[in-house]
Amino acid sequence: MAYTTINKSSDYFTPELYVGTGSSRTISTLNFQPDLVWIKNRGTNDRNSLFDAVRGAPNMLTSNTSGANDAQPSELTAFNTNGFTVNNATSVNGSSANYVSWNWKANGLGSSNTDGTINSTYTSASVTSGFSIVTYTGNGTGGATVGHGLGVAPKVVWVKSLGASGDWRVYNFALGSNASLILNGNGPANSDVWNNTDPSSTVFSISNNSDVNSSGGTYIAYCFAEKQGFSKVGKYTGNGNADGPFVYTGFKPTCVIYKLSSGTDNWRIIDNKRLGYNPNNAFLFPNIVQAESNLTRFELLSNGFKLTTTDNGDNGNNQTYIYMAFGQTLVGSNNVPANAR
Repeated sequence: MAYTTINKSSDYFTPELYVGTGSSRTISTLNFQPDLVWIKNRGTNDRNSLFDAVRGAPNMLTSNTSGANDAQPSELTAFNTNGFTVNNATSVNGSSANYVSWNWKANGLGSSNTDGTINSTYTSASVTSGFSIVTYTGNGTGGATVGHGLGVAPKVVWVKSLGASGDWRVYNFALGSNASLILNGNGPANSDVWNNTDPSSTVFSISNNSDVNSSGGTYIAYCFAEKQGFSKVGKYTGNGNADGPFVYTGFKPTCVIYKLSSGTDNWRIIDNKRLGYNPNNAFLFPNIVQAESNLTRFELLSNGFKLTTTDNGDNGNNQTYIYMAFGQTLVGSNNVPANAR
């Protein structure tokens, strides 16, 4: 497969801030029609709401619960060519409330994929940005495979049951294929649901665990491949010092999602819009409903990020953390990372 470069990262992923009106409104400031929109009320203890074009509006999942897919007409109601429309729920559009949305582009509704032993109902894949949305029906058989449509092996896969309650299962290649994390939980890496098999360029593997593959159960998967100069997945080891580790990505991160994988603590998500300057210290937490927390812990740099805290959830001594980062701008030309000067 020919390698496709990304000349403008904001055509494929961007965080966006907006202020709620309490009545239906359209956010029209994106450079693309989003296929995954994740919205969080920054100022209150409200849910993390996730919507995608494959399930269609107003279907919602929450990253902070194990709840099934839920149609919520008071939340996101449309995906538009340059944004999305939200209704009047306080979780997405309360009057005068502050919100952040994280927005990814895949490939619209998508089409069926027969690469795996389970045919995916819809696979919406952007091979350029390395992001796909996949829906499938489980067969309850260990060792089943599902096509992801990316043409390269994804480094991160999130799977969630749609029709029944079940944990969000997270594959990260840095953990290996015999462990998973739970997006709606705070625990360390635990049991394998990936059949001890890393994804290939065409499929990801699943066990018969009900969180990923019960017979007749419906599921959605979000798959992320690394793209040089745009996205990076990996791990780092904390040093327990306020002069914490620097993590090289090769680009200036727009957003970083990370988690202590060797112990118990909340997921973190940080972006370049909150606060918009270093130290970037406005944290939200995918696995809980807590409002934004302003603590000096993190700096976004021209070619990576640096920890500036001794907090165990970010930088405990000899603790291991996994992360996924998305880029703001290319550091080098033609998607080739360069060292900071």
